[in-house]
Amino acid sequence: MECIVEGLAFPEGPVVMADGSVIVVEIHGERVTRCWNGRKETICQASGGPNGAAIGPDGALWLCNNGGLGKTGPGTEGRIERIDLSTGRLERVYESCDGIPLEAPNDIVFDSSGRMWFTDLGTLRMDENGVTGKEFGGIYSALADGSSITAIKRGTLSYNGIGLSPDERHVYVADTFQARVYRYDRRLERQEPQYVGTAMGNVAFDSLAVTAAGNICVATLFEGGITTFTPGGEAVKLSIPEDVSVTNIAFGGEDMRDAYVTLSNSGKLVRIRWDEPGLKLAFNA
Repeated sequence: MECIVEGLAFPEGPVVMADGSVIVVEIHGERVTRCWNGRKETICQASGGPNGAAIGPDGALWLCNNGGLGKTGPGTEGRIERIDLSTGRLERVYESCDGIPLEAPNDIVFDSSGRMWFTDLGTLRMDENGVTGKEFGGIYSALADGSSITAIKRGTLSYNGIGLSPDERHVYVADTFQARVYRYDRRLERQEPQYVGTAMGNVAFDSLAVTAAGNICVATLFEGGITTFTPGGEAVKLSIPEDVSVTNIAFGGEDMRDAYVTLSNSGKLVRIRWDEPGLKLAFNA
């Protein structure tokens, strides 16, 4: 395991760029940061709670903003934002669906048609003792021109990571507090999820990435690591004991076997050589 950058303020949402750099969000720093070997630069400030990110069909960086965990008041609305990477300009695109405000958008992926799919974790209620409750979340689909957004499923407990199968027939989501992976049919709108698998032990799930062979690699919290599921639900875990908050994984490199993993409590972005190539995403910049 090789450390790419350290000193990040709770990094998540890695996006591997064509030039080999990796863009991450710093949730506690409320900013978006580009990382190279040992160095980093701020792309833009992103107030609230910048979370999952992905390159869209327009070459922009699309950002899930959860509004800030435990925060209330103006500026804490859950939303989908767009960042022009050439200027750092940030704009809000979606804040609601069918007139209902988004709660806490968490992670995002684009299919090859340019349609975005994103999860909503649901707003956490917190005090000085920690989490006291939460709102439900969901999974949504939307167009990148801001013209249309659809709720695929509402009332979910804690959807977090999201990814597409290699044939784009299925959308996979990871539920944090249930430590379960579910599957949706990308061709359908409102629907119920299909269960894929779970993990044993004192664990929770965060973000995920899919391999070229169709396996689902899920960042695993508390007992830190990456849990990999086959589409049939068989699971194996790679332990990363250096951090209890292993939050994200993204693939890159010439052979797509470089796994970039965020160790959020430690403030590190690390690289691990993976045993199989990751799936190339539909868009890059």
